[in-house]
Amino acid sequence: MNRSERRKVHLTILMLAALPGTASPQAADTGATQVTHSQNYDPSFAPDGQRFVYISQVAGREQLFIRSIDGSSLQQLTFDSVDHEDPAWSPDGRWIAFVRLSPTVEQIARMPAAGGPVEVLTPATERAIHPNWAPDGRHLAYCTDDDLAPPKKNDADIIVLDLETHARRVLISGGVNTYPAWSPDGRSIAFRRMLGEHDSEVFLADSSGGQQRNLTRNPAFDGWPAWAPDGRRLAFASNREGDYQIYVMRVDGTQVQRIAVTTGRGTAPKWTLDGTRVYFPICRRQDDGYGCEIYSATVPPD
Repeated sequence: MNRSERRKVHLTILMLAALPGTASPQAADTGATQVTHSQNYDPSFAPDGQRFVYISQVAGREQLFIRSIDGSSLQQLTFDSVDHEDPAWSPDGRWIAFVRLSPTVEQIARMPAAGGPVEVLTPATERAIHPNWAPDGRHLAYCTDDDLAPPKKNDADIIVLDLETHARRVLISGGVNTYPAWSPDGRSIAFRRMLGEHDSEVFLADSSGGQQRNLTRNPAFDGWPAWAPDGRRLAFASNREGDYQIYVMRVDGTQVQRIAVTTGRGTAPKWTLDGTRVYFPICRRQDDGYGCEIYSATVPPD
């Protein structure tokens, strides 16, 4: 989940009390409590770099919205009674892939970015999450659900779907493998692999699933990889310094840098088209509620 530069409107209650025994009562500074808590997360940029699709909760349902970076336009895409997660904008700009969640099944689906009918792409017998477009726009990578009985993790495979033939092939298996991310040239795929209950790493493999190697090599929980547009670096999230925060590294795992000091749970980074900033959601519990917003941070030069 991620935090944004969206305008936040929070209703607060200011409690004032008069001091006893004085001719001129003064306000007692008792602080304020946050009352409203919105949930906006998981941005994915359009190929033009000027818009992103994201999730916002409306009446308890996760719906898809499109927003311009400057905030000048906002469009709601989905209105139905199911949840929608992990939106991903296609390389040609025509489609948005996402996870369609009913009470009993999770399926990869897509819909026109301009709005229109939803096409379900994966069978109801397979619980599918985290779609990611190949650069050719003809294939989607996704993974099977690793949280069938939380908090315990179960094995999860990374699968490639051919959008023309609807053929599916397992790309990476053996253990818990999630969050696939194609490189801009289509030759590599980054993903998260669990090595222990509290140890998650960012791995890299070639496009056939071979030559797998651990990039992060840290005992903390690292994951959510995202490629820079030039293919030279990866952004990822980690709790290696306490809260989950966003880092960047070279594709060989060197030159790890934290891009911003934040509090809360910051995950799922996405690069801007020019590679100068990363957008990500931050979720945190505050006062009497829990909220998520989308943030952005400047990426230090390589």
